Amino acid sequence: MDTWQAIDTTRVIRKFTDRPLEPEHLLRILNAGRRSGSSKNQQNWDFIVCTDRAHLAELALVGPFAGHLAGAAAAVALVVPDPASHDAPYSIMWDLGRAAQNMTLAAWELGIGSVPATVYDQPLARQLLGYPADRWCEFMLSFGYPLDPEALTWAKRAGGRKPLEAVVRQERW
Repeated sequence: MDTWQAIDTTRVIRKFTDRPLEPEHLLRILNAGRRSGSSKNQQNWDFIVCTDRAHLAELALVGPFAGHLAGAAAAVALVVPDPASHDAPYSIMWDLGRAAQNMTLAAWELGIGSVPATVYDQPLARQLLGYPADRWCEFMLSFGYPLDPEALTWAKRAGGRKPLEAVVRQERW
């Protein structure tokens, strides 16, 4: 699969088979995040990988839209310096988005679906994941082989994206 094909065909997958991720697939996904570019090459992120079914079920409680974590083969918590800290650069969220996108595209190439979850309950996430007080977890990614294998070839939804001319300006607004 080439880069454009991965970008153009990736779909959000929320339902997964019970099959664990192949270890080499999980390593490739994590390396895709690690290899992402970062502002000033700070690489100021940590990834907490969770594959234990009971732990994934607990993590599904970190937000009202995080239920998919319970059915995932793996979840990756994206942990960064606390953005409320005066030392945390604004660029960390850009860096984190790049790392997450790399992971989801690498997964898609391997036939693995993914979906992000926003962490609403920070104290619960910190308790379940054990990251230090000066760190923050805003997002987690679910990964798994799609329950519906046809999800890998679903057609684009009509109206799913705004047309290019609706979002692109030339030189000025």
